[in-house]
Amino acid sequence: MFDYKTQGTCSVEILFDLTDDNKLHNVHFVGGCHGNLQGISRLVEGMDADEVVARLQGIRCGQKPTSCPDQLCKAIQSVKKS
Repeated sequence: MFDYKTQGTCSVEILFDLTDDNKLHNVHFVGGCHGNLQGISRLVEGMDADEVVARLQGIRCGQKPTSCPDQLCKAIQSVKKS
């Protein structure tokens, strides 16, 4: 399981698994808007990580330069770099 500390959002952490075939599983946001983040977690379950990034990257939350979905993309990219 990977652990990513978010920046600039109400959620403070994202936990998730990324399989060898690039699929996301067990996405869990710590903090933030529980209902919305639970919905995002269920929607991305089993999705290809690159598809998640293509769909969610760059989404903003109000005037903030990022959002929880955007932070998930940053988390995925961070794991894939390492």
